[in-house]
Amino acid sequence: MKPLSMKSLALAGALATSGWLSATTLSAAQEVTLKLHQFLPAQANVPAHVLDVWADKVEKESGGRIKVERYAAMALGGTPPQLIDQAHDGVADVVWTVVGYTPGRFPRAEVFELPFMMTNAEATSRAYWDLFDKEMKDTDFREFHIIGTWVHGPGVIHSSKPVKSLDDLKGLKVRAPTRVITGMLTELGATAIGLPVPAITDALSKGVIDGCVIPWEVTPSLKVSELVHNHTEFGGDHALYTTAFVLAMNKDRYESLPADLKKVMDDNSGQEFSAFAGKTQAEWDAPGRKIAVDLGNSIVQLSAEETEAWKKASQPVIDKWVAEMKGKNIDGQALLDEARALIDKYTKGS
Repeated sequence: MKPLSMKSLALAGALATSGWLSATTLSAAQEVTLKLHQFLPAQANVPAHVLDVWADKVEKESGGRIKVERYAAMALGGTPPQLIDQAHDGVADVVWTVVGYTPGRFPRAEVFELPFMMTNAEATSRAYWDLFDKEMKDTDFREFHIIGTWVHGPGVIHSSKPVKSLDDLKGLKVRAPTRVITGMLTELGATAIGLPVPAITDALSKGVIDGCVIPWEVTPSLKVSELVHNHTEFGGDHALYTTAFVLAMNKDRYESLPADLKKVMDDNSGQEFSAFAGKTQAEWDAPGRKIAVDLGNSIVQLSAEETEAWKKASQPVIDKWVAEMKGKNIDGQALLDEARALIDKYTKGS
């Protein structure tokens, strides 16, 4: 075989250099796949109208360099209460979950679930982000990178028999989502049973529970209005309760992103995203409510006066929570006062 000429060697060197530069360019334009895991079916409102919108936006603004794989209904395994640890341990890169599915782990976020705290989901979600950023980011959630914090719309009682007063609630077996709301229902006379959202349909159909508290928006995917035919709404300026959510990311995964992709994530995180998520979730309450109306179900609307009686009866729940926080070296009263002030500020501005 003839030895390579100087010209051939130069050409080979140029090609090799070109290949190395191409590889370097590809490396600089790093592509990232993020696994997003959550507990509801893909067609439910939050996955379809909040999480998919967020994921599509992240993909687009990254120029396709970030791909978000969406895993619905616990498709990666485990149970809803395990989601937050899946984000921590890297089983999933991003999770959407209910903070209270791990009771007592994120105590400061519970302030937004206290009885008659929330006004509307958008204002309360803005307040939640502000308080998270100030009081929770470096404490309760220090091991995570939090993308969004929000709440759902006004909580409603869905039950097998009409609930028109506190006396009607006594003895009813009612599903509750979190520790705080379980405490509230117990204080009001119900037999509270803690269950994650996906368990509601089976529990209602088998008579394990007589009812549940959830917002209207999630009732269609759970067939609640077909399984029970009474629904109780509350008058006044504040809702009976709401539930605190987070969209949480594995902290090391976030830190490993190149600066430009971190910026994409940051641009799609924070108060505005949180407000969008809360507002969007609440906007889907109306279609869920319409299903119950069209079925001819009974919708009880408590007056502001009757609601006041419930508010007074639930005050011990708030007092107990403040005392519990003191036992954790947390100034619960200060958190409560600040949360109320922020909710009031954003409610007046909305």
